[in-house]
Amino acid sequence: MTYQDYTHDMQRCTRCSYCKWIPYRYMKSTDFMEGCPSLARYNWHAYSASGKFNIAYSLLKDRIEIDETFLDVLYHCQMDGSCDVSCKVQQDLEPLQLMQELRIKCVEEGQLLPVHMLVIEGLRKEDNMMQALKADRGKWTEGLNTKDLSSESAEVVYHAGCRYSYDEELKSIARAGLTLLRDAGVDIGIMGTEEACCGGRAYELGYAGELTKYAEHQIETLRTAGVKTLVTPCADCYAAFKVLYDKIDKKPEMEVFHITQYIHRLIEEGKIRFTREVPVTVTYHDPCHLGRLGEPWIHWQGKETKAMGPMIIHDPPKKFRRGANGVYETPRDILKAIPGLRFIEMYRIKEYTWCCGAGGGVIDTHPDFAVWTGAERLKEAHAVGAEAIVSACGWCKRNFLDAAAESDDDIEVYDIIELVQKAM
Repeated sequence: MTYQDYTHDMQRCTRCSYCKWIPYRYMKSTDFMEGCPSLARYNWHAYSASGKFNIAYSLLKDRIEIDETFLDVLYHCQMDGSCDVSCKVQQDLEPLQLMQELRIKCVEEGQLLPVHMLVIEGLRKEDNMMQALKADRGKWTEGLNTKDLSSESAEVVYHAGCRYSYDEELKSIARAGLTLLRDAGVDIGIMGTEEACCGGRAYELGYAGELTKYAEHQIETLRTAGVKTLVTPCADCYAAFKVLYDKIDKKPEMEVFHITQYIHRLIEEGKIRFTREVPVTVTYHDPCHLGRLGEPWIHWQGKETKAMGPMIIHDPPKKFRRGANGVYETPRDILKAIPGLRFIEMYRIKEYTWCCGAGGGVIDTHPDFAVWTGAERLKEAHAVGAEAIVSACGWCKRNFLDAAAESDDDIEVYDIIELVQKAM
């Protein structure tokens, strides 16, 4: 696909502004109605999905060119998919896929952001998005006596991901997750220094070749290791393995689970039991890549034909990803099962959640905007009376920690693995 393949969507966008808000029927508070962080922060139409349709059509018609302003608008977006879900309540357009193709075009034409160039340079050199040494990839497991699947065998591979592997404040979460599964009797190991980036975040920046490269690497490495199941605590990695690899026809020949799904299974089997109370009032933040972006990919090949006016006929009929089939209930079921824990919901949840702020490369290029987005979510957590906010993604926790520190917010920030550990 290319951005030109979405010409009909550019023409059919009615500027209804659904992309800017969560759907009206789900609005519960006038303070928390917005869905698009970049539009909410910069309050200019170009930053919305509808605005992206405008600039894409102008680019298509040679009325504008890719310049600094174009890049600023395009990359002030977390690629979180909120606009995409809300758009499909009103019209079946594909704003997220259009923005993805625009970013790919920018990269193909050498229109690159300097910060992203450094990130990708580090990825190509050291196989991670953290500009850290590949040789240090498995150091987070020191002292755990863990199987190294580059030389041993196991049924399950634990893929920690770049953020959990290298972030000093988050390594303990990766260790806790692995320990939980191993203590529950799971035959599990890691790839150690052979673990590499999933390629998902690079793809969101527009580096499509990196996704293909790392998908092929992962599939071959894991096939050689002989594992049957992959478990990851990282929502970004989950979406890459489960959704993006399928999108590019590189679907792995194994089961892929986010760790919440696997923990939930172990709870149901009686292999994980909660024995301690955790007396805290928490709210749950749905990671975009576990929720709406974690919905399975839907393949469609057919013909798109204009009918009457702006009407489009898809032959055969096209099914759309609407964000509703992500992983939503499983983390909530785990939290509700923890003794003493009081669970409350925020106003924007599940497929209509507000992004943490870290996605789409924003945490690298515009850290002030990422922190602002995270702080807005913390305000929402406070508004419903939460003492703590919990998520299931290292990037979410990282950005919430940064936002809390920047705004002197004393809210507790948890990964769901930490609460499971506390309850055992």
